[in-house]
Amino acid sequence: MDTVDPRIVFLILIFAAVFAAGQAVWGLVSVAGAKRKVNRRLAVAESAGSLEALILELRKQRGLDSKGDSRIMVRWFSDLVIRSGVTYQPRRWAAYAAGLAIAAFFVVFLLAKSWVFGLAAAPVIGLGLPFVWLKIKAGARAKGIGAQLPNALEIIVRSLEAGHPVPTAVGLVGREMPDPLGSEFGMLADEIAYGATLEQGVGRLADRCRHPDVDLFAATIRLQERAGGNLTGLLKMNAKAVRERGKMRMKVKAASSEGRASAIILTSAPFAVMGILAFASPQFYGDVIHEKFIQYGLMGLGGWMFLGNLVMRRMIDMRI
Repeated sequence: MDTVDPRIVFLILIFAAVFAAGQAVWGLVSVAGAKRKVNRRLAVAESAGSLEALILELRKQRGLDSKGDSRIMVRWFSDLVIRSGVTYQPRRWAAYAAGLAIAAFFVVFLLAKSWVFGLAAAPVIGLGLPFVWLKIKAGARAKGIGAQLPNALEIIVRSLEAGHPVPTAVGLVGREMPDPLGSEFGMLADEIAYGATLEQGVGRLADRCRHPDVDLFAATIRLQERAGGNLTGLLKMNAKAVRERGKMRMKVKAASSEGRASAIILTSAPFAVMGILAFASPQFYGDVIHEKFIQYGLMGLGGWMFLGNLVMRRMIDMRI
């Protein structure tokens, strides 16, 4: 009877050990990330000495003043920062933007041997990358809010059916759900406990989230506060409407996937070709890159490509 090669057994054991170690590390990272998301507001609450200090600190982190108004003068940038949910740190952001701009200038200057390209790339990279990062964070946060809101409304409905008051039901969502919606409803519960009415609290919640489904929830609360009625039934219909709108967004995303793929391919193709030529035939652009006509022509083509992307984005941007 043939014996098993000891080397194969040894390799299998090594593979099993590495796989188990990788699974353990991934589990620790996942648990730590989930815990950090759940406890973001709770971590601030532990360091705050009072409810007032907690509310002020949470508003400060969102770029709001003590009254809940934006501290950022530029309206569109203020809306973007609030929608992104990122901790507002203007000095650190300015340092990051300046560092990116300086790095972009030197990198482009060393590659293209042109200070014109370097000066053009510095503000684009220094301001464009942080802006894109905020847009990505805002999109991810909006997606998370849309996915979590139906479950949050069902938690409130079940809590109300159990006989709990509205502030208790809202506070339960803030304790049990992860970010982004957990911290937002936690802030709502803190503001109600501090003295704000339910209508005022949901209005500020809608201002912080800047999401159409949250606006619908706020409108439902305002309607019930002013006209009366069965809040539990209204929230049930609200949750159903939010779920149906989520399904419709997914259908629209699937229908517009071809346009998004075309935009990605058409945008990346010129840069891919330029990269291939830079390695395969460096003299193709290297001999004429110092000519002003070529430099201005490439800048014009880049601007034209940017306008084309804007047009394609408007064509596939369908909102529900």
